[in-house]
Amino acid sequence: MLTQQLLNALVLGCLYSLYALGLTLVFGVLEILNLAHASVYMSSAMLAVWMITGLKLPVAAALMLAVLAGGLIGVVIDRIAFAPFRRRGLSGQAMHMPSMISSLALALLLEGANRGLFGIQVQRFPADTFPDTVFPVGDAQISLLQLTVIAITITLIASSWWMLQRTRLGRAIRAVAENSRAAARMGIAVEAVVVKTFFLASALGAISGIFMGLSFNSVHVLMGSTVELKGFAVIILAGMGSLPGAVVASFILAISEVWAVAYVSSHFRDMIAFGLLIVVLLLRPQGLFGRLEN
Repeated sequence: MLTQQLLNALVLGCLYSLYALGLTLVFGVLEILNLAHASVYMSSAMLAVWMITGLKLPVAAALMLAVLAGGLIGVVIDRIAFAPFRRRGLSGQAMHMPSMISSLALALLLEGANRGLFGIQVQRFPADTFPDTVFPVGDAQISLLQLTVIAITITLIASSWWMLQRTRLGRAIRAVAENSRAAARMGIAVEAVVVKTFFLASALGAISGIFMGLSFNSVHVLMGSTVELKGFAVIILAGMGSLPGAVVASFILAISEVWAVAYVSSHFRDMIAFGLLIVVLLLRPQGLFGRLEN
């Protein structure tokens, strides 16, 4: 029983961490919260189901195209909700409120578009979308889909770290996150860096949404709202803008949820998870990996 719950928490933590990594990437560069990130998560999953069931595309092609679409939706969100304010020279607190309202408006537009295109009913992947193969792990079982989620998450986390630390794009992203004006004076194309960051962040959110839909075989227009608050909770718990913290906090949240469902009641799942957040922030207001500002 304990082994099974740990495996379930591991998979759920992987899905949360992919979502939170995308949210954290954008916050790290622009220091703003993208309130439309959850809509990218939802829209990509809806597109994946439609491509498989409606267009009859091969599963691998449909999933890759849905991830690509998610990344492109993220770029469009930046061009509409954030770029106009940057062109006006707004930054910091002056940019936070208008950009958050714009991204919230786009989130609602995306939700409405998905309602119109796909309806409000729960969409499901065909039964043969992913092989129904399970492997024994002691007294528990893990499915091929769960193993795939774990492998993809490890690969993407490692790749993201390598990209940020070892590549020219990663150095540019870190420079822009540190000081965009200084980065521009050094010859870095700040807007190009922001666009690439939005694409990568949104693609991570898309992957999380698609595999969450596959894991529970349930995709619907409100699925983004169930993960949005948890994503914000994760990056706050981690320390705003901390990628390692986002990963650790995702697994803390997942473990607390699985433990609550298994040993208390599913009705108390969110209460226990967000109660843990409150306790941590009371003890460490800057989050697990954040720093207090003087």
